[in-house]
Amino acid sequence: MNLSEYTTYDAVGLGQLVAAGEIRPAELAALARAAADAVNPRINAVVEHWAPEESDLATQATPSPLAGVPFLIKDLAIQLTGRKNELGSRLARGVVASADSNLMRHFRKAGLVTIGRTTTPEMAFSTETESALQGATGNPWDTRLSAGGSSGGSGAAVAAGVVPMAHATDAAGSIRVPAAYNGLFGLKPTRGRTSSGPALDEVFAGLGVQLGVSRTVRDSAALMDAVQGYSAGDPYYTAPPANSFLSEVGRDPGKLRIGLMVHSWNGEPTSDPIAQATRDAPHHLQSLGHHVEESRPELGVSWEAFVHANAQIWCATLVRWIDGLAAATGRPIDATTLEPSTLANYRFGRSASAVDFAAALEVRNTVARAVGEWFARMDVLMTPTLPQSPGLLATYSEGADRMSGLEWTARVFRHASFTPPANVAGTPAMSVPLAVAPGDGLPIGIQFAAGFAREDLLLRLAAQLERSMPWAARRPAVWAGRP
Repeated sequence: MNLSEYTTYDAVGLGQLVAAGEIRPAELAALARAAADAVNPRINAVVEHWAPEESDLATQATPSPLAGVPFLIKDLAIQLTGRKNELGSRLARGVVASADSNLMRHFRKAGLVTIGRTTTPEMAFSTETESALQGATGNPWDTRLSAGGSSGGSGAAVAAGVVPMAHATDAAGSIRVPAAYNGLFGLKPTRGRTSSGPALDEVFAGLGVQLGVSRTVRDSAALMDAVQGYSAGDPYYTAPPANSFLSEVGRDPGKLRIGLMVHSWNGEPTSDPIAQATRDAPHHLQSLGHHVEESRPELGVSWEAFVHANAQIWCATLVRWIDGLAAATGRPIDATTLEPSTLANYRFGRSASAVDFAAALEVRNTVARAVGEWFARMDVLMTPTLPQSPGLLATYSEGADRMSGLEWTARVFRHASFTPPANVAGTPAMSVPLAVAPGDGLPIGIQFAAGFAREDLLLRLAAQLERSMPWAARRPAVWAGRP
């Protein structure tokens, strides 16, 4: 198999070749590393890659559709024994994980062959991927533009054909944002679906979850089957469905009641190309038998209160991360180790009281109840994934040195104003690459959200759209499979 052939397969397809004995995991790992070497100089998505361990190549006894498939992990929120875990930060430069996290153990058990780690903005507190430690990650469709964040390295690597899918996290949209920018499928699971332990319990008080980005719906479904479940001590747990998630792909979703929302809760307009793509999608959905009507779910609080609560939770959590890293490395907490936005977030988190944090959790509860009531009446909410197209690299952080932590959080949430409510409510949501922008051909992601624990419904709908509005043949300018 050559690179051109390798990049035509999704993860389940490669797993089928391994199961049939048509190719060995070591050969696939070598192809993935060659793909990284071919494209990474242009996109800077892979921090490092390595030869897989022998234990990861011994997948013959693993009853998994993903056994033997090459994989990348994000440089944050997951630990792989003996490998660096730097969180995109100079403060954590050279820090090595001493043990696998729960999620990493699930990835191993599924037979995935982890060959490297991907870029992330510092502490994942951004919706694009640039850091002083790792540099900027370019979009494979146009390398002058952002690949999104905070899982931008994973998004760019998958879009460019390095691996068919990669690990990603999402606390305010960090799976869905890079999926939208890079023309991928990205599913944010329900709170409690996957474990972030044992070092992490409630990532940003339960706002953060983990899964991945992929080029096909079935890959994300298979990945969630592999990693869902309870681990000892998890503060949240969502029970598994009666059927596997992979079996939902291809199942009829029935006639769904879909609410359409084109402009976001912050009151700012969506750009014309994205708004038009969102308005065009209902015609196709109605042709599939679904009912679509304009509907704007209420959050139960103002946008300003929503952002303020998230800033309290995020920044207070960062204080503990940063203090722990400084103590472990002996490094100072200053401009030599942290970027201006992170220092601002650290100062803001330091100023938050226990009463402030409790008030922020009350906002989380209000939003979750309001969203839950809306989904009692409707099946799915459809919105743009993002209100604007990707911006030029090196522009997102302009003026960060003059911002407070609250102002930085407001910038992050303004950039991705459609995605954070699903994190606060704990409900599943996905970005589906249904459209391309006229003129520049950049991908446009459409977000679909559902009620608590209804990933099955989203996967049925996503697979229906994948069949009727296929995106698999689209290729970015930077593509490992191009001769």
